[in-house]
Amino acid sequence: MADPRWVKLRARAAHVASVVLPPVIMLALLVVFWELLCSRPGATLPPPSKVVSDTWELIANPLYDNGGIDKGLFWHLLASLKRVGLGYAFAAVGGIALGVLIGSSKWAMRALDPLFQVLRTIPPLAWLPLSLAAFRDGQPSAIFVIFITAIWPIIINTAVGVRNIPQDYRNVSRVLRLNGAEFFSHIMLPAAAPYIFTGLRIGIGLSWLAIVAAEMLIGGVGIGFFIWDAWNSSLISDIILALVYVGIIGFMLDRLVAFTGKLVGRGTVSV
Repeated sequence: MADPRWVKLRARAAHVASVVLPPVIMLALLVVFWELLCSRPGATLPPPSKVVSDTWELIANPLYDNGGIDKGLFWHLLASLKRVGLGYAFAAVGGIALGVLIGSSKWAMRALDPLFQVLRTIPPLAWLPLSLAAFRDGQPSAIFVIFITAIWPIIINTAVGVRNIPQDYRNVSRVLRLNGAEFFSHIMLPAAAPYIFTGLRIGIGLSWLAIVAAEMLIGGVGIGFFIWDAWNSSLISDIILALVYVGIIGFMLDRLVAFTGKLVGRGTVSV
């Protein structure tokens, strides 16, 4: 008879393999295809082998700091993450509060929803000149662009989640005589969590997209400016390396928000 611990270990290993192997195999195939395609004579983009050789110093030493904008990728990414963190935090707090208000009140929905539907169609970077005129500084302007980018999906999804709370849940809260804070923490938040965290996940993705574009225009330290500066210097391999880091960090941010949703939603939010 097989040892139960060995059977359990094999089952875990099989589960990990089923999750990890497909993306690893697909990534390997894409890298091979990229290498073959870009190694041909006349190719305009470098193959992955040349990208690694050209950017090895950036990969091996991401923490160097020679002052000014001459910094390693770690510092550029950290500066971008700080801007995203601040703008996204403001958007999350404001978006959830406004979403709860709109979802709970028909009057608020009638008054605010048309305005929000108009504002959310404005491209994020269109706000940048206005924010630069208002704040007279690139840092708060970039944070405002992140805020205005992320807040709309959070508001909309939160409002939908609050409106879709089953009436039975509301009846139970009345029977138990829950106050506003208790209703929010015990009824509203768990019931609307799948919608709220869908909005939060969309918001963090849009934030990370917007900061790269905004930093190309405001300059200074940041991954967006690093990419633009590399383009001006014709360092295509540096751009590709930066895009790899941008994609990895974007994926990690999405996973972080999804994992937080699983904890807050008490199992109602799928990762």
